[in-house]
Amino acid sequence: MSLSEAAVLEELKQVIDPELFVNIVDLGLVYKVDLEPADNDKSNVTIEMTMTSPMCPAGPQLVGGAKRVLESRDDVAEVEVRLVMEPAWTPDRMTEEARDQLGIF
Repeated sequence: MSLSEAAVLEELKQVIDPELFVNIVDLGLVYKVDLEPADNDKSNVTIEMTMTSPMCPAGPQLVGGAKRVLESRDDVAEVEVRLVMEPAWTPDRMTEEARDQLGIF
């Protein structure tokens, strides 16, 4: 799979919120993916993501997990994860699958 925003989002689905047991993409925590060419046919990846709340205890684990899964790809040079709090996360950002899994209708 060549590196694209869709490929990055698919990789990020491996990062599971340890409290909600839903991945960060389906939770709607990933706001933006930027890809920039780097050396040796690789790309630098920058993602902007948020937490469900500013004091989310799983924040460092989620950021670290996002970096880990993306850095494991052969076509990724560097990964930057920017934590943003604007706009504030709401359950409306969740996929239908995530809402079903959490019993939110």
